Amino acid sequence: MMRSAALVLTWASMLSQTAPARADTPRLERRGEATQLVVNGEPKLLIAGELSNSAASSAAYMAPHWPRLRAMHLNTVLAPVSWELVEPQEGRFDWASLDAMIQAARANDLKLVLLWFGAYKNSMSTYVPGWVKRDQARFPRAALPDGQSVEILSTFGAASLRADARAFAAMLAHLKAVDGARNTVVMVQVENEIGMLPVARDHSPAADAAFAQPVPQALIDYLVRHRATLVPGMQAMWTARGARTHGSWTDLFGEGDAAAEVFAAWHYARFADTLAAAGKAAYPLPMYVNVALNRPGRLPGQYPSGGPLPHLIDVWKAGAPSLDLLAPDIYFPNFTAIADAYHRPDNPLFVPEAHNADNPVVPANAFYAFGQRDAIGFGPFSIDSVDAQPGALAGAYAVLRQLERPILAAQATGRIAGFKPHQRYDESLDYAPQRHDFGGYRLTVAFADIERPAMTPDTAGYGGMVIQTGPDDFLIAGQGITVTFTGAADGPPLVGIERAEEGTFDAAGQWTAGRVLNGDQTHQGRHIRLPPGEWGIQKVRLYRYR
Repeated sequence: MMRSAALVLTWASMLSQTAPARADTPRLERRGEATQLVVNGEPKLLIAGELSNSAASSAAYMAPHWPRLRAMHLNTVLAPVSWELVEPQEGRFDWASLDAMIQAARANDLKLVLLWFGAYKNSMSTYVPGWVKRDQARFPRAALPDGQSVEILSTFGAASLRADARAFAAMLAHLKAVDGARNTVVMVQVENEIGMLPVARDHSPAADAAFAQPVPQALIDYLVRHRATLVPGMQAMWTARGARTHGSWTDLFGEGDAAAEVFAAWHYARFADTLAAAGKAAYPLPMYVNVALNRPGRLPGQYPSGGPLPHLIDVWKAGAPSLDLLAPDIYFPNFTAIADAYHRPDNPLFVPEAHNADNPVVPANAFYAFGQRDAIGFGPFSIDSVDAQPGALAGAYAVLRQLERPILAAQATGRIAGFKPHQRYDESLDYAPQRHDFGGYRLTVAFADIERPAMTPDTAGYGGMVIQTGPDDFLIAGQGITVTFTGAADGPPLVGIERAEEGTFDAAGQWTAGRVLNGDQTHQGRHIRLPPGEWGIQKVRLYRYR
């Protein structure tokens, strides 16, 4: 412990010596039509990637990855901090691994979103310290209906909640001390993919006693207050039983797994809210909970029951008001439908995990999230596994980094749209062209060459975004898309391309033009085309005529 303590002091000293006088704490702020993350007084997109689960536990393992991640054009890394590493002995904290990570991120001009692997990680409680694992009397486990315990701490263990919240708050206090003036860490995730397995709820004696009690008034009050805007699943479940305002869990939500899952969600939400409130009391960074989504046709417990799933969003909003947002981990093909569900007036979209970083649909999903749903961030999983050969993701992220300022400005004014083929859960694709009106122009985006319309599996990775920068001026970015134009609203019905040029933005936001595109490249002025295989930007000026 002496060597570890000395290392902690060394890192803390290095971090504090390089800190400026003060900085505003990162926050979420409503800016025009979008809620955005504000860091050091300026809005910021998190063009990110999440490390594999064990990567951040070793500074030596991570050493070659940090510069590669920067070279991939990430500006943010999502990195786990595990309870077992930072509090190996109860009440004695070792921040060496966290401080080393902060120092490495700063050295590579990267921001961090920390993932607290505390009581729950992918439902299980395997990241808790050994002193928690070995003391089941003090830190009770959840149980199956037959009384058999599982490797999941019960939400009804008061000592478990106190210990987890204490460690989480200690981490936030440490972050304030070493990073409050630098804002390397911009957000924190509370636990990871919470949910009960392999049954719908905990059946320990304390849980059974709580299930026998009436539904908490705080949840009922929320349902009554938000009745008109409840998610369809919750609205149907509650109103089918008369929208009762008092009674048991089964009275309000039905027999069997339905009521059991709502019960589980409420108590997981209360657990997470306690952590978030304790953390924010120490250092009020934006905080969120992520969700492992449910597969169609599966029952609660076959997926992590009680997490902030689409049909349980209202339960979590009622039970965890200290959280800033609920964030979907999207590995299923129907990305657009899931992103749409989590983009709400009370919930800005953040996608902390998505298909593994080498999946070809990932870049198009990022463009859709930022362009169509005003996402504050996007992070494919296991980014350290592909940073040596990043493929298309690096090119797509290079374009997003160039467009960060225009994207943020357009999100706030509503002058942005994202496009990608809508993929269904069964992986079939809807290739239909998509349309969006920008003032006097209607843009139609097709996902294949108009002159060669045959579709291939690669089409799932086509996509892009359009940003209106002036009445007649647009930035069109992406790959595998063809954009045509007609007049909208009053005025001449026909639209021509006055000028189109490819190019890049430098770090200061200045445009450097490349080729001026005409002739075959615009089909003699009929369309703008960004060919498959290379993510790029075109700057376009239109005009209308009769």
